[in-house]
Amino acid sequence: MSVHNEKKEFKKITTHALLAMKQRGEKISMLTAYDFSMATILDDAGVDILLVGDSASNVMAGHETTLPITLEQMIYHASSVIRAVKRSLVVVDLPFGSYQGNSREALNKCHSYHERGRRSLDQNGRR
Repeated sequence: MSVHNEKKEFKKITTHALLAMKQRGEKISMLTAYDFSMATILDDAGVDILLVGDSASNVMAGHETTLPITLEQMIYHASSVIRAVKRSLVVVDLPFGSYQGNSREALNKCHSYHERGRRSLDQNGRR
């Protein structure tokens, strides 16, 4: 986790802030959150990046793999985390297979995240 003085004002973490942290040699923290409560705890603790991973399929829904999770389910989890966050950058996985068809379809799916307040996306299965 980033080291912060208690009196220091917390600024939202952005990709630019992450780059600056890296250039200064600061450690960058990243943990996974799937819901409002955990996101609140991690954000308050100063975690820099919260990942809403497609592993929610396993952890929250009890599936054996990440394959069954849908885009709508990921949007639900992402929205819960985003509502909790004041500082952390939120990164959300696109479910496997949700973007391989064609680039326009992938862009439309990214747009549906963005409309719901997304700040960053992660595509698993890149080639």
